[in-house]
Amino acid sequence: MRSIITGIGSYIPTFVKKNEDFLSSEFYDEEKNKLTRSNDVIIQKFKEITGIEERRYVSNDLRNSDIATFAARKAIDHANADPEELDYIIVAHNFGDIDAGSNQCDLLPSIASRVKHNLKIKNNNCVAYDIIFGCPGWIQGVIQADAFIKSGLAKKCLVIGSETLSRVSDPNDRDGMIYSDGAGACILEENNSSNKGILGYAAQTFTLEEAHFLFNGSSYNPNESPSTHYIKMHGRKIYEFALNHVPAAMKTALENSGVEIDKIKKVLIHQANEKMDEAIIQRFYRLYRQKPPKGIMPMSIHKLGNSSVATVPTLLDLILNDKLNDQKINEGDIIMLASVGAGMNINALVYQF
Repeated sequence: MRSIITGIGSYIPTFVKKNEDFLSSEFYDEEKNKLTRSNDVIIQKFKEITGIEERRYVSNDLRNSDIATFAARKAIDHANADPEELDYIIVAHNFGDIDAGSNQCDLLPSIASRVKHNLKIKNNNCVAYDIIFGCPGWIQGVIQADAFIKSGLAKKCLVIGSETLSRVSDPNDRDGMIYSDGAGACILEENNSSNKGILGYAAQTFTLEEAHFLFNGSSYNPNESPSTHYIKMHGRKIYEFALNHVPAAMKTALENSGVEIDKIKKVLIHQANEKMDEAIIQRFYRLYRQKPPKGIMPMSIHKLGNSSVATVPTLLDLILNDKLNDQKINEGDIIMLASVGAGMNINALVYQF
């Protein structure tokens, strides 16, 4: 038995924040010294490294649980599913609900419980819970849902990745330009009638030296209260970590699936940094003494930025609905999903459509 995706959906916020909108920002370094380079130079360098031209932010009236619900409804509709038949609702996120103008995280009740409430599901046997696993959270949620289905504990699961990083990014930290908002979701169901579905996966957590590569910290602005925390990262360490470990995890997932490398049609990597993703895919194929085929790695980061747990399901939704130029997934295609993020966590999954 395999688990298959029967529905997919995403929510892309309506507010566009372009790179040039940061020209009037004041940027400081981690020592709280104001950067001396002009903002146009800082922004140009940022674009060259990350590939980001613009990103999306949620409107002030929305919270994370709202956009998670939007994506969930689309996935449910796409699957033509009855919400009352859901056995599990798994929501991957990292910061919960945050009101506009605040960066205080609200996690009580869980985002999954809020989504179930918003969907007006009456079935008390539908178990709703959150997963905190950094940016790889949505893929990890799919892995967990697959385990429930294969064990006989579930037949139909809703897995969501949703985040509003714009509300926890430091406006005085140039790294804050990376972050964006968004939500993606899928319905995963048991499948006994075909070879479609999840073929294999791998997951790892590195903590001895890597646990705090991403962390909560005070603003780089010396005039802001140190008790107000934002998402922070050691970018160089994360970059090196990803290049050293993600390709190997992808190889393990591929080996666990029994699929040959030349059968992979697409590799959807968490949209964190264009140069990092390009280096990951190069190193992955180098493990097989090959070069990546042209068009193997779709990208959405240029227009959507890094929405953490939402990047992979959103990217998949865009491709399956023919909304990403020159990218298509056909019936029978085998793809790989991979992610790396806070924890430090890594995972990869092989799937056949």
